[in-house]
Amino acid sequence: MDRYGLIGKVLVHSFSKKFFTEKFEKEQIDARYDLFELPVIDEFAELIKTDGLCGLNVTIPYKQEVMPFLNELDPMAEEIGAVNTIQINHINGKLSLKGFNTDAIGFEDSLTPLLKPCHTKALILGTGGASKAILYILRKLGIEPQYVSRSRKEGILAYEDLTEKVVAEHKLIVNCTPSGTFPKVDEMPAFPVEYLTKDHLVYDLIYNPEETMLCRLARERGAATKNGLEMLHGQAIAAWKIWNLRIKI
Repeated sequence: MDRYGLIGKVLVHSFSKKFFTEKFEKEQIDARYDLFELPVIDEFAELIKTDGLCGLNVTIPYKQEVMPFLNELDPMAEEIGAVNTIQINHINGKLSLKGFNTDAIGFEDSLTPLLKPCHTKALILGTGGASKAILYILRKLGIEPQYVSRSRKEGILAYEDLTEKVVAEHKLIVNCTPSGTFPKVDEMPAFPVEYLTKDHLVYDLIYNPEETMLCRLARERGAATKNGLEMLHGQAIAAWKIWNLRIKI
């Protein structure tokens, strides 16, 4: 039996196991999908020796930390600087690990139908591994991105820098932080939702809960909102193509 799985630090909120288990059952695929919680990334080296392991997904906080363990990077993953999908091959009796980024594929496919001419600039909340794929796609689509974090750094705004003028200039807001993820549903990034308008689009990569506090408050201000479930489905399907068809995408 082929084995696949997800690595991360805390995985109780993950949809991946349910998604792939149902896919395997529906398509009568002799495989299983497991959740591998790793307290530290160093445990990855032992995990990949698991019998039958063919592929892994990667989530918070290891999308960048896992890269030194890989033998090869897909060009897009290398440019993004983060990996969320690993293809595991056995070549001449040795393991060979190749990293991909399907977050970018899922995000682009989900975001593009929602874009309007006013969405020329975007604020990216958070600077972790997931945000790297978002930055890559926004630039690909010709949207000027601006990182926002809790601390001000060169090229990165702090939340206290988000004046009404700044928010008005950036009609697309993408939350790449885990703030608001189940079970901490009463939390949200320190974003000034009072400056949002009906012209804004708030895209929250979180999918559990279905509507985060950020999205609810944005919707109440008239902004369009989107959660991350469609993106997650898209990246999972792209990951399966990489594992199953052994192709570049």
